[in-house]
Amino acid sequence: MKVLIVEPGKYPREADIEHTLEAEQAVVGGTIEAVYPWRDSACVVCNDNGIAENLPLNRMLGDYDIIHGTFFVCGLTRDDFTDLTPKQMKHYEEMYHDPQLFFLLGKTLCVEHTTPEGYAQFMQATRQPPRQEQERPQPACGLFPLSEIIQQARRRTNERHF
Repeated sequence: MKVLIVEPGKYPREADIEHTLEAEQAVVGGTIEAVYPWRDSACVVCNDNGIAENLPLNRMLGDYDIIHGTFFVCGLTRDDFTDLTPKQMKHYEEMYHDPQLFFLLGKTLCVEHTTPEGYAQFMQATRQPPRQEQERPQPACGLFPLSEIIQQARRRTNERHF
């Protein structure tokens, strides 16, 4: 099945995967969820537990959601997944071409389009040391990657429950 695979921090790539549940789960790294955000015969297939598994933020889905972890875009028939057409492949490659960075500026969620190199540099610069070594200065201007904000909130919630 001809699909477009989109990994965090990378450019999308066309791939030919087996049309089996196991192959689809291998691409997304777990159980799959199909999301149907468009009116054409295509959908996003992602890890249905991406948030709980703390998978990296990948791309915006429209202007209302963020896809976590690797996903793929495939075509649809009336009741099954199928190949993307060449026109769909081009359209979705353009839509998801740029890797995206997510961060908070004050209380505003910001999304920045970048390159794979820019993504890697940002992630390296904002990587947190192991918990016992977390005495680094806070970033200037209140910029935090959203994944760091989410992890901090989860830690605070977990600490209150124990």
